[in-house]
Amino acid sequence: MSEMKNSNYGSKSAERKIGNFWVYVFLVIGAATMVVPLWWMFISSLKTPMQFLVQQLDLRIPKNPQWNNFIRVWSMKPLAHGFFNSAFIAIVVVSVGTLTSSLAAFSFAKLRFPGKDKLFLALLGTLMIPFAIIMIPQFILYSRIGWLNTWYPLIIPGLLGNVTMIFFLRQYMTGIPSSMIESARIDGASYPVIFWKIMLPNAKPAIAAQAILWFMGSWNDYFAPSIYINDEKMMPIQVMIQSLNAYYAIQTDYPAILAASVLALLPVLIVFIIFQKQIIASVAMTGLK
Repeated sequence: MSEMKNSNYGSKSAERKIGNFWVYVFLVIGAATMVVPLWWMFISSLKTPMQFLVQQLDLRIPKNPQWNNFIRVWSMKPLAHGFFNSAFIAIVVVSVGTLTSSLAAFSFAKLRFPGKDKLFLALLGTLMIPFAIIMIPQFILYSRIGWLNTWYPLIIPGLLGNVTMIFFLRQYMTGIPSSMIESARIDGASYPVIFWKIMLPNAKPAIAAQAILWFMGSWNDYFAPSIYINDEKMMPIQVMIQSLNAYYAIQTDYPAILAASVLALLPVLIVFIIFQKQIIASVAMTGLK
């Protein structure tokens, strides 16, 4: 019997090692698929236009890196305005929208009111609607109220909350013991006080992680600003890079375009590197609730 158990254990251990090996192979291939294009973009931004045309697939750092591509792009086009515009839009939307999303999540997680579950399902149903379907009605509505070529279409809807953030925070707050809220209610605390002094401190990791993800999404948003904004001074950084593309592509100066893309990527990359543990931990903890 002991020999049979040892043989079974050995076979299962071998199968587990083989399974782990293929998982690692899959993860390495996936990581390379995502990292190699970023590395190619950075390497290509250090080349001259002629080097780029001759050595497009070369992933090695060029012998004479053209670091002045970044300075040249920054000085020839008002990228600083694009950075400020994107930062302003993202910070305002995420700051206020995080508060409203947290309030909505608290209501769905801990408060009792008629039709709560149906309303929550209806809210989640909006995630199934592609933006392409509502794009034209939104454009007509915003044009009639005079919001075109302004930041209002990019800011006002976000101030009302984010459905994805509401869902994750609601799942997280559901796991916070309701006994804490009941004790606070017995002591005479109102719901705003409970939300501010009990729910927010306990849900701070999840709120921070979702706010960071929302900031990254807002910073990288290209489609909506390209529809509503035509004034170059009001363009976010992603739309401004598209205007750079039209300007430099005629001159086949693709390294300059890629240098601008690297500059636009840096803030999001820095934010993710700093807060990657919080993001992964929040998603993992939310999935366990």
